[in-house]
Amino acid sequence: MQTTDYISNDIKALTANDKIGEAKKLFNELTFTHLPVVENDLLIGLIAETDVQAIDDENKLLKEYRYTFQLFFTDEKTNWFELLKIFALNEATIIPVLDVHQKYIGYYELTDILHIFNNTPFLSESGAILVVSKEIQEYSFSEIAQIIESNDARVLGAFISNSTKETVEITIKLSDHDLNNTIQTFRRYNYSILTSFHLDEYLNTLKERSDYLQKYLNI
Repeated sequence: MQTTDYISNDIKALTANDKIGEAKKLFNELTFTHLPVVENDLLIGLIAETDVQAIDDENKLLKEYRYTFQLFFTDEKTNWFELLKIFALNEATIIPVLDVHQKYIGYYELTDILHIFNNTPFLSESGAILVVSKEIQEYSFSEIAQIIESNDARVLGAFISNSTKETVEITIKLSDHDLNNTIQTFRRYNYSILTSFHLDEYLNTLKERSDYLQKYLNI
């Protein structure tokens, strides 16, 4: 299913001439953090539930509180990953959608976009999770893919989960296979293994050898 299939018009956008009481009624019925406000089919902003609920006079018009409006939106071509970023940056559960003429055509809901994410191979397919790190100037996603594929596995997804000026941390979802060979290959390419979904037999072997050596030295 395409992202655009999730554009909704179930809730009609507010207008600047609507009363605060109408906005309050909608917020009480919905779980939205914001509601879009339009004028002649053009988005003029979004009003937040927290701002609306703080206004006592329900007969006041929304346009009298235009200074509280926030402005964020997307277009029909934006992918689901970018949409998640917009939701997060604005702490919102709704994003207005504009067409090529900048006219308001509907909105995305956070729950719908999360549904798309939940159906991606990164979450839906079984596999292993690896979190690796390397100096930021030395890593590459093509190298990571090559390491995984050389061990007869597939990359199901990967993203940068943390970074500093010196190092980068990459979280990788890969298909089920003998994870230990892949881990050892990453180490040969100077990657540090921070977390692995499966048991890292390599480290366990080293620990066993270390314990054996410690016992030997204590004799």
